[in-house]
Amino acid sequence: MTGRRVVVIGAGVVGAALADELSARGWDDVTVVDQGTVPSTGGSSSHAPGLVFQTNPSKTMTELARYTVEKFVSLGCFLQVGGLEVATTPERLLELRRRHGWAVAWGLQAHLLTPAECLERHSLLDPGRVLGGLFLPGDGLAQAVRAVEIQLRRAGERGVRVLDRHEVLDIRVEDGRVAAVVTDRGEIPADLVVCCAGIWGPKIAGMVGMSLPLTPMAHQLAWTGPVPALSGQTEEAVRPILRHQDADLYYREHFERIGIGYYGHRPMPIRPDEILPIGAAEAMPSVMPFTGDDFAPAWTETRSLLPATREAEVAEGVNGLFSFTTDNMPLLGESPEVGGFWVAEAVWVTHSAGVGRAMAEWLADGHCSSFDLHECDVNRFEPHQLAPEYVLTRGCQNFAEVYDIIHPLQPPENLRPIRTSPFHPRQRELGAFFLEAGGWERPQWYGANAALAEGRAVPRPDAWAARYWSPIVAAEARASRESVALYDMSALKRIEVGGRGAAAFLQRVSTGDVGKPVGSVTYCLLLNADGGIRGDITVARLGPELFQIGANGNLDLDWLHRHLPADGSVVIRDITAGTCCVGVWGPRARDLMVPLAGPDFSRDGFRYFRGKRGHVGTVPVTALRLSYVGELGWELYTTADLGAKLWDTLWEEGLRHGIVAGGRGAFDSLRLEKGYRSFGTDMTHEHDPYEAGLGSAVRKEGKGDFIGRAALRERRVSVRRRLTCLTIDGPDAVVMGKEPVYDGEKCVGYVTSAAYGHTIDRGIAYAWLPAALSVPGQALHIGYFDRRIAAAVAGEPLYDPAMDRLRG
Repeated sequence: MTGRRVVVIGAGVVGAALADELSARGWDDVTVVDQGTVPSTGGSSSHAPGLVFQTNPSKTMTELARYTVEKFVSLGCFLQVGGLEVATTPERLLELRRRHGWAVAWGLQAHLLTPAECLERHSLLDPGRVLGGLFLPGDGLAQAVRAVEIQLRRAGERGVRVLDRHEVLDIRVEDGRVAAVVTDRGEIPADLVVCCAGIWGPKIAGMVGMSLPLTPMAHQLAWTGPVPALSGQTEEAVRPILRHQDADLYYREHFERIGIGYYGHRPMPIRPDEILPIGAAEAMPSVMPFTGDDFAPAWTETRSLLPATREAEVAEGVNGLFSFTTDNMPLLGESPEVGGFWVAEAVWVTHSAGVGRAMAEWLADGHCSSFDLHECDVNRFEPHQLAPEYVLTRGCQNFAEVYDIIHPLQPPENLRPIRTSPFHPRQRELGAFFLEAGGWERPQWYGANAALAEGRAVPRPDAWAARYWSPIVAAEARASRESVALYDMSALKRIEVGGRGAAAFLQRVSTGDVGKPVGSVTYCLLLNADGGIRGDITVARLGPELFQIGANGNLDLDWLHRHLPADGSVVIRDITAGTCCVGVWGPRARDLMVPLAGPDFSRDGFRYFRGKRGHVGTVPVTALRLSYVGELGWELYTTADLGAKLWDTLWEEGLRHGIVAGGRGAFDSLRLEKGYRSFGTDMTHEHDPYEAGLGSAVRKEGKGDFIGRAALRERRVSVRRRLTCLTIDGPDAVVMGKEPVYDGEKCVGYVTSAAYGHTIDRGIAYAWLPAALSVPGQALHIGYFDRRIAAAVAGEPLYDPAMDRLRG
């Protein structure tokens, strides 16, 4: 590709991988610049221990790691000795079984081992300490500096320029776009700049006014002297890399020595602007002095787990700097403010080559087709998540928890509350149990409803699933089906789109037909150019040139901004903070609303999937007749200052109709009974509407073009996989999500969302399966820890298939 000048800042494993991948695609004007000396430039790649454990709860991160392994093996810079994780507590043994499920679900070869089998794999282990293990033969040791050398050499052979010993001083911006990278040796003209600077990333991003939520943290790595049990070992490593997460430790061999990595010490953050440039430090600037006192517990535990180390000593160590983010995910994508400035940050060696490929595709095609990157997009953050205190505090917490057993619903314990809806005081009075969503305090259930749960049999999940569960959830779900309930929907992102070009703009960026009359509400998808789903939204037309969008989060807002017409005919506003939303749902919702809002809320006056403005008592509202729980009702929006009054007005009138407050636990159960999908969980960028069962959200041919239309024509021809509803009977009726699904002994898919359906009295799990198996009645099994749970494909929706309840 010619005509686009690319400058990659940083020649570590990420920058080298990107240069290699771009040049392999034919990009012929690429420059890599680094302040250090290639290939050991002095950043994190230069001291990284290189252990690659591929298994991750994120499918995307696992796939990025798998590509890295495959590429490094092909380049001859990977020792595929396997990876062994051992358990020394019953809790960790259960966790390894869950991790085994992830590995199998994401397509990795993985084996659960007995204590004896662990010892066979790693003879240095104390057999009395180990309860079991997880072994992946594909894991191993990446030789990071060699990977940099090989990939940059390949890139150089294709014409990529590598300028080491060039310190970046500034990035010149003209008319809102990058124009050049300014170094201590002159300017380098650029149309695209990609920051792969690692721990220096925030400093580089700051040159264009971009806040990067990254905290450099010191992590201890020590090396023993010669270990007699390894005497004479001529290969760098023969045993698997080893992880002892119960004590925050990992191990790797290096001939006759053992490297020991430790996460159990106190967090040691450093400000990015305090990191010295190359040449100003005695050693590598990414290496801090070793603090032996912090390492003492690690050495004691090491000599217990690996008795052979008792005959050795700690010979040397470093406190090496690595990048941590607020959610433990990488930072990838383009700046929202400065065109052409991209970042590929907070990427460890484990995922480096995969990220290089992902970024090359994104730059070349406008989207990444090999990996779903929504969890990694740098524009995912809300404004409060970029605050320095937030970035530092959550980064330190993530360091401390890096090897902890984290429940999928477990909220952060610090910096709470941050965002509260106007309903929050009333929710506290009702005994709400809060979890967090995007910084919002969101009720999971209400203690005030405990009496509703008395005397009703509810299937009780196992101890793991029950950690953030209560039988009250079932009571709230039943009440929503039988009377009327209030649900706080304020965490939903609300976007206003207006202007003379608003209708045409939304027709272009979404799959739905939003050009309908004022008062219409349309469910739409946002697609990438390849037809993959990047979001789902509801679009309410409130006026000829005014629309309100219900979105998933900041990525939808960013996507809309990036596609705005240049003529100023469309204006976008995020109205979330100044507004609130309550869902009023249940068969008695109309009985509640008509006395408060008038006859316009009658059956004939307010039809399904319509919207209008009106009043609830004295409170002005925007009302949309939608329901994500599958019952009659409305979403009611008002300004934040009137939110408490809206809640109180509804509550007082609702007491005559058996009103309850419902939490997210009931909400999720009800939405799955109705078959409603959730973006980011049930479908992502890698799925198209037809696979996800959302073909009805795609407007018919002849109704105008939209982003992704051309690709959908091809994808619709052959649907090989489907998002499929499974039901589970019996006492094992609860799974949590991300479990493997088996047809016989073969893993054929994985679970996305799961909950117990209290109306249908069965467990529900949605799963991605081959289309050939997505046939009602098909018998399958779900792998849950060490069990196989029988499940069957079911037709959907499981509740109210005729839509009588919704349209009533």
